[in-house]
Amino acid sequence: MELRNISLPVLVLPMDHYGSLGVIRSLGRLGVEVYGVHRTQRPVASFSRYCRRVFKLDLDAASPQQSVDNLSDFARKIGGRPLLIATDDRTALFVAQNGSGLQESFLFPQNRFQVVWSLYNKKDMYFLAKRLSIPTAETAFPKSRSDVLEICEKAQFPLMLKASDNIRVSRRAGRKMVIVKSKGELLGYYDAMEDASNPDLMIQEYIPGKDNSVWMFNGYFDEHSDCVFGVTARKIHQTPVYTGMTALGMCHPNPAIESATKTLVKALGYRGILDIGYRYDARDSQYKLLDANPRLGATFRLFVAENGMDVVRAQYLHFTEQPIPACSVSDGRKWIVEDEHLISCIRYYRDGELTLSDWLACYTGIQECAWFAADDIKPFLRMCSSFSVRPFRKIFREGKRLGQRIL
Repeated sequence: MELRNISLPVLVLPMDHYGSLGVIRSLGRLGVEVYGVHRTQRPVASFSRYCRRVFKLDLDAASPQQSVDNLSDFARKIGGRPLLIATDDRTALFVAQNGSGLQESFLFPQNRFQVVWSLYNKKDMYFLAKRLSIPTAETAFPKSRSDVLEICEKAQFPLMLKASDNIRVSRRAGRKMVIVKSKGELLGYYDAMEDASNPDLMIQEYIPGKDNSVWMFNGYFDEHSDCVFGVTARKIHQTPVYTGMTALGMCHPNPAIESATKTLVKALGYRGILDIGYRYDARDSQYKLLDANPRLGATFRLFVAENGMDVVRAQYLHFTEQPIPACSVSDGRKWIVEDEHLISCIRYYRDGELTLSDWLACYTGIQECAWFAADDIKPFLRMCSSFSVRPFRKIFREGKRLGQRIL
């Protein structure tokens, strides 16, 4: 596809993962100037031939006002009012909370903070889904260990122990969810992950099924909260296994989750890119809402239509007042995260969930990789270099922890 107007520069915030690389490649190949912001000067995505420049900024180390001032300075150096694209929860919430300070320097979908929070926070989203009669997994919200013990008496294992606020729990506990198979396991993880002074964990029913029972929708919604572009897909493998992000996925039409998502977004009045997940429950033949990301998802390049459209290109067309052409799902399109998929398949194989022949079959028909691209090879090589030293980093971390315990 081609764009008639490529005058609007883009700033990607931050550049943590392959999703940011996807933005740089998707728009850069069309001639758009794409810049990035990151806490270090040389993230992997910065090695892309399509990345114009990386500005250094750590949102966690600076105050919100300092971050707004720094970003505004970056915009002046770029020129014009760049399109600002948030690529993780932290920055999506930051942009929503500081929209008034950013809007003079940047273009971005205008959302009230509470709208973004309602999609990001798992507890708020659960009650929103219930209010809108959108099927979702049954969930309890314990306020203490005694509440967990009471839930154990009635619950059927396995269960999901999940964070309502992923950012806060991940920083504290190093994880945001886990499958628990017994009362003892639930209590152990609860004690390790929960902050008793500010409870934020929830206990959710486990919906049985393999990874391919998880469906996703990626869409772009305009200022009227109408979906102007959307594609559905299902997971094949995840990372971490059984509970994580897409390591291998495939596009398929799914009108049921498309309809449910449009209902949810319209009721909230949300605008912009949305990445949302469901799980098919064979027990009652329903697709049940799992989580929503009111931002660009790292997996967005899975969701590419037959004409090459994705959510980033749709947003760019919208903000440059160019028509967004009608699109059809590229049924059967496969996309892979090379390094994460390899690690996941080793685990699946060890668990007896994957045979060698099925493992090899995964690689047939892949149309795009997260890292490898023939026209932009440097990020892939950089990823391979980093991937090769992962085992040594893990050994070093374990040795350091052991030494601390001995001391």
